[in-house]
Amino acid sequence: MNPFQYTRVSTPKAAITAYTQDNGTYFLAGGTNLIDLMKREVVIPERLVDINKLPLSTIEKTANGLRIGAMAKNSAVAEHDLVKKHFPLLSMALNAGASAQLRNMATVGGNMMQRTRCAYFYDPSMPCNKRSPVQAGPDKGQPNGPSGCGAIGGVNRMHAIFGGSSACIAVHPSDMCIALAALDATVNVSGPKGDRQIRFSEFHRLPGDKPQQDNTLQPGELIMSVDLPTNDFSDHSYYLKVRDRASYAFALVSVGVAVQMKRNTIQDVRLAMGGVAHKPWRLTAAESFLKSKPATEDTFKQAATLAMKDAKGYGENDFKLTLAPNSIIEALKSATKTA
Repeated sequence: MNPFQYTRVSTPKAAITAYTQDNGTYFLAGGTNLIDLMKREVVIPERLVDINKLPLSTIEKTANGLRIGAMAKNSAVAEHDLVKKHFPLLSMALNAGASAQLRNMATVGGNMMQRTRCAYFYDPSMPCNKRSPVQAGPDKGQPNGPSGCGAIGGVNRMHAIFGGSSACIAVHPSDMCIALAALDATVNVSGPKGDRQIRFSEFHRLPGDKPQQDNTLQPGELIMSVDLPTNDFSDHSYYLKVRDRASYAFALVSVGVAVQMKRNTIQDVRLAMGGVAHKPWRLTAAESFLKSKPATEDTFKQAATLAMKDAKGYGENDFKLTLAPNSIIEALKSATKTA
């Protein structure tokens, strides 16, 4: 591991001030992803600002829903009574992620900031535009490896079928973020230029020609909390995660579903997928199609076909073109209790 400066802070203002003092500064929360990346020299920070003392771990009811502090542990959120009662999709998604030990350490804000698990990203000897962007310098000889995308034309079984670019086809790894995207969450941040809110659908970004940028945070901005609006989805929610083994594996494909039903008719619905894109992938066309439709397998098959309209495989991950629509159908059947 390379040497770095370490600063522990106790207020958000001190964290933001410390961040702006140097380039190459990272906030350290649970550290379940960042420390791993440092050990592998994928990330080489000049300074860590430890934010574990910040008072941002509360989970509280608000006039419009629920506010979850950025430092709340994943396990605490998953088992919180208000989350299980009003936002069961979030609880299910959190409990599908990682292991119990990691959920006890990982934070909500850190979960949102975790990096892709693309094997080329994690190996500094391999080409990766996300780890070593071309804009940062010459293609070879950078501290953390050469530029390029080894996954395009390489080993890409885990990679994107939606929203990729010629620079990157990596996928976003979080289960929690799939639920937050489906539930129309809002992210509250604070930074050198003040406070602002970011719609969750606009927090993460597609790779384009800047795959090194996972999200739309500005330099020095700190995630303070996440807001979840009140909804009528609590009776019909489901998170389906398809993976290579039952625990501690990232999704090949995941589907988050939240439905409002009246008898057997769908009144409102939210659909988001994981393991298929550089960001949590909302299926808005399928959502529009499903509204006011009967909850039947035939309806779900039509919605899944619509959802796959722009999907593209890259060879080894072509199986996702079949797995993804089948998973959408199964998740909808489970959420509407028509399975």
